[in-house]
Amino acid sequence: MRTIVTTDSKNRITIPKSVRNKLGIGPRDQLILGVENDTLILMPKPKSYSKNLRGLHRSIWQGVVATSHVKKERDTWEKDKGD
Repeated sequence: MRTIVTTDSKNRITIPKSVRNKLGIGPRDQLILGVENDTLILMPKPKSYSKNLRGLHRSIWQGVVATSHVKKERDTWEKDKGD
């Protein structure tokens, strides 16, 4: 979805209703503004970063038993201490 907006005399923009509805943006919600190269990035600030990041890179850990992985890592720490 691409929409053209125009800055007003005070360099403000109005986010169209269709975009606000799609992103769930309401009055007083905070947005994150970023610039990458020549691109402006505007996105809603997550209400909860932990909920927003939950499950990130889940596919990397499929089939890995967490306790075995942690034990293996700790064993390498113990080996490093002995050096």
